[in-house]
Amino acid sequence: AVEVRGLLWNYKLNLTMDPKFESVAMEICKSTITEIKECSEEERGKGYLVSCLVDHRGNITEYQCHQYVTKMTSVVFSDYRLICGFMDQCREDINALRCGSINVGEKDIHSQGEVIACLEKALVREAEQQDQAHPIREECKKSIMRVAELSSDDFHLDRFLYFSCRDDRERFCENTQAGEGKVYKCLFSHKFEEAMSEKCREALTTRQKLISQDYKVSYSLTKACKADLRKHRCNLDTNMPRAREARLSYLLLCLESAVHRGRTVSEDCQGEMLEYRRMLIEDFSLSPEIVLHCRGEIETHLDGLCQSALQNLIQAADPGSDYRIDRALNEACESVIQTACKHIRNGDPMILSCLMEHLYTEKMVEDCEHRLLELQYFISRDWKLDPILYKKCQGDAARLCHTHGWNETSELMPPGAVFSCLYRHAYRTEEQGRRLSRDCKVEVQRILHQRALDVKLDPDLQKRCLTDLGKWCSEKTGTGQELECLQDHLEDLLSGCGEVVGNLTELQSEVHYHWLHDVSDNQVDSGDLMECLVQNKHQKEMNRKCTVGVTHFQLIQMKDFRFSYKFKMACKEDVLKLCPNIKKKVDVVICLSTTVRNDTLQDVKEQRVSLKCRKQLRVEELEMSEDIRLEPELYEECKSDIGRLCPSVAFGNAQMMECLKERKKQLSQQCHQRVFKLQEGEMVDPELDYQLMRVCKQMIKRFCTDADAKNLLQCLKQNKNSELMDPKCKQMITKRQITQNTDYRLNPILRKACKADIPKFCQPILTKASDDSELEGQVIGCLKLKYADQRLSPDCEDQIRVILQESALDYRLDPQLQIHCAEEISGLCAEEAVAQEQTGQVEECLKANLLKIKHDRCKKEVLNLLKESKADVFVDPVLHTACALDLKHQCAAVTPGRGRQMSCLLESLQDKRVRLQPECKKRLQDRMDMWSYAAKVAPAEGFSDLALQVMTSPSKNYILFIISLGVIVLFLVGLLCGRITKRVTRELKDR
Repeated sequence: AVEVRGLLWNYKLNLTMDPKFESVAMEICKSTITEIKECSEEERGKGYLVSCLVDHRGNITEYQCHQYVTKMTSVVFSDYRLICGFMDQCREDINALRCGSINVGEKDIHSQGEVIACLEKALVREAEQQDQAHPIREECKKSIMRVAELSSDDFHLDRFLYFSCRDDRERFCENTQAGEGKVYKCLFSHKFEEAMSEKCREALTTRQKLISQDYKVSYSLTKACKADLRKHRCNLDTNMPRAREARLSYLLLCLESAVHRGRTVSEDCQGEMLEYRRMLIEDFSLSPEIVLHCRGEIETHLDGLCQSALQNLIQAADPGSDYRIDRALNEACESVIQTACKHIRNGDPMILSCLMEHLYTEKMVEDCEHRLLELQYFISRDWKLDPILYKKCQGDAARLCHTHGWNETSELMPPGAVFSCLYRHAYRTEEQGRRLSRDCKVEVQRILHQRALDVKLDPDLQKRCLTDLGKWCSEKTGTGQELECLQDHLEDLLSGCGEVVGNLTELQSEVHYHWLHDVSDNQVDSGDLMECLVQNKHQKEMNRKCTVGVTHFQLIQMKDFRFSYKFKMACKEDVLKLCPNIKKKVDVVICLSTTVRNDTLQDVKEQRVSLKCRKQLRVEELEMSEDIRLEPELYEECKSDIGRLCPSVAFGNAQMMECLKERKKQLSQQCHQRVFKLQEGEMVDPELDYQLMRVCKQMIKRFCTDADAKNLLQCLKQNKNSELMDPKCKQMITKRQITQNTDYRLNPILRKACKADIPKFCQPILTKASDDSELEGQVIGCLKLKYADQRLSPDCEDQIRVILQESALDYRLDPQLQIHCAEEISGLCAEEAVAQEQTGQVEECLKANLLKIKHDRCKKEVLNLLKESKADVFVDPVLHTACALDLKHQCAAVTPGRGRQMSCLLESLQDKRVRLQPECKKRLQDRMDMWSYAAKVAPAEGFSDLALQVMTSPSKNYILFIISLGVIVLFLVGLLCGRITKRVTRELKDR
């Protein structure tokens, strides 16, 4: 009944204010009151003494006094009005907020805890700025927090929470003893379970929010960390507002700073910190700033203030130091940790680093990937949140970047700028000084590697490139694909995004360089290692992802020479001096290469390009020859041809370029011109011929170790028919010979040797030719005929003799013969043409079938072959092989060349005293028959041709005898008939 409730309340109130009651307290707790200064000074007779003892019950050591105060505590906390001073300080706020009646009997006595709960909720809403209509007065705020603090050890004392969670306590925490805040902690740990009642969950959340505003509301945390707070001076900042100093986040930041600095914090305190850090990160509503700034963004997206609030929460919770604090991450990544990171101690900061290393790998699961990136988003924006980085680099950061403590910030050096500062000092040379320590440098490299996986982990990149990411890379969501996409579209990006992507790519090239340098333990130059990776990226042993990564980085490097770190460092000064305003790497390479070539041709005393740049330039040229995409202009010109002619050919290993070369006649004009120019450069410098160097690598080591780089192809040609020659290399050499014989410009040695002969004898062909298309062997054919006429200069004659010898063995080396006799070769000599080893059998077949050839152009080419073979026995390999012994015995004294040995063999054939080898005799007779037929079909075109036919005719002696007889007869007739003319007297002559 109302009357009974009123009597009961008045009885309890009188207990606290009765002088007798107070005197009992003074008698039982005499020594305690003396020890507690605040209680000894309280005014007697107003109930303040008992209230003070309740406030300080945690410091009471006397058993009887402790028992007495405990009993009084149950009385006091059963109604807020019994707490000393509470009603006086909060009367107006209770009325304004309509939290209940203060009149006796109008409310159930046991529900009076709801009044305090109402005030607590109002205090929380005010902190979150959700309720500004009735701000609570400071005196009442202090009283509310004091009540919460006094009830922190035993959950029975928080009457509203006790009645709200009675059933949940029995369900979840039945075996948990009351006292020291144990029941609170147990209920907190089950807060988000489905079986938890909504009313209890709400009461627990309110309690947690009060703890986040004042850590003293948590009994266990205050008790465990009391000594550490005093030791590390975490509550002595007189310049800081008390409300901020009491904040849980401030306490955690201060103690975490001590841990990060290597100071000692007790295990009990660290255990409590872990619990409350986990609590903060599990429920965003416990952080007033997040509720305040992120109310709308939680439903839409982050803005600056909200992101800043979240960043502060992450720093306070510090999940980077122990992943278990983030329960969502812990649960999502448990399977990955058990498999990929099982070698790392549970709770170690290295777990997060291990998870990042396995991001986007087969061991990673999708849910863990998402949770990990969510956390890394914030860690990447404050270097201090990565505990390993902070531990290794805090000294360097303070020394080089002038940073403050772990929990201190500076407007001049915000957290995001510290990492940039560390990077700038990571790769300084010893001469530059102020370098990072080795441990810190390793961590900087690790962070850069992780940031390359996802643009969200690079704050500046994500901020400036949002528009370009949406425009160009919306479908690129794989590992590191967004950054690769931005790099691929570097020329198309907005200026701000282009600048940051360019700087990041330049930075990547430096990291790759120095990382490779460190991997090799400084024993091998990292530039050589990168070159090795390029050369071997298509080997079977090479990891496919590594191959793709190396190729992509090569492609990106072509966009700006700065992206090739070693090239940039070697040629920076040369580029500024000789190639200013040129940015694209391929253009820089062309510019510098042209300068080197011109200086070499002009034989200048001092090259304009420095030696170190020339060496690196060679490396870049060799790398560019490996993939057509590394020469953007060539690739663009031939893109349509690639799709049309080489759709199934893979890029890399110069395979695409080889495909285009083999189908050169089918290429579009623009692509054909580019390919011709490329081949011209490769023939001048065979090292740039990637396929040749790759296929013949071992043969070059075997045969050409002492050969000059520019003579490698010539050396290989000379050893082509060696028994030790690799068949694949031999096939590649033949391909290059076929290419060279299509145009004299593709044979630099021939071009130099016949520099005067070509314009002298073949000018009509040159007049009709274009600069960028093959002459299909016309000039070389012209020189062959002049060789037969013995009109070439000695140097040119030597080169043409070599070509004649090579083409006599392989018809494919004679472009004119291939073009004009294609039908005859396929019809008359099909079997010989398909032979794997060409030894002149096709030419021999055509000669034997000369009478069957119908096309005049083909017949003329075969007749030319016969004419050429007259000039020198070496040009006819079949005849030379058959007559090798006879040449040695009968013509050893005859100097080779100009048909002398051929004439010797023919004379021996006519001389009955000389017995030639049967095969030689047969071949010579066949040749004479062919020459006789050729003379009938193709009469001599000039005196030299006639003289050659006479000298090589089987009736040479008879013809020469008749000619000599005619000359003698003519001389005698002139001698005899000259005296018949009228004589002239001496006088007439002398007149």
